[in-house]
Amino acid sequence: MNEQKMRTLMSLKTAKGQIDGIIKMLEEGRYCVDISNQIIAAQSLLKKANLMILKQHMNHCVKDAFKHDNGEEKVAEIIDILSKITK
Repeated sequence: MNEQKMRTLMSLKTAKGQIDGIIKMLEEGRYCVDISNQIIAAQSLLKKANLMILKQHMNHCVKDAFKHDNGEEKVAEIIDILSKITK
């Protein structure tokens, strides 16, 4: 596993830990604003991980697809993902 994938995995594991913590906070009846702030932090980590995944995809899969004359399909996939992110 390369360094980029390791960083992505670490971000996802951290987000998982935050989500487990958020669930515990809800179960304990903690202050709503504190819970909301933790949700925002988890979302930020998930966004960061998603961007790292997309960067890896573009640097490898998309680049290779263009070398083999089917890059347009990969670009369409990226556009579809970006449209979901920007909603």
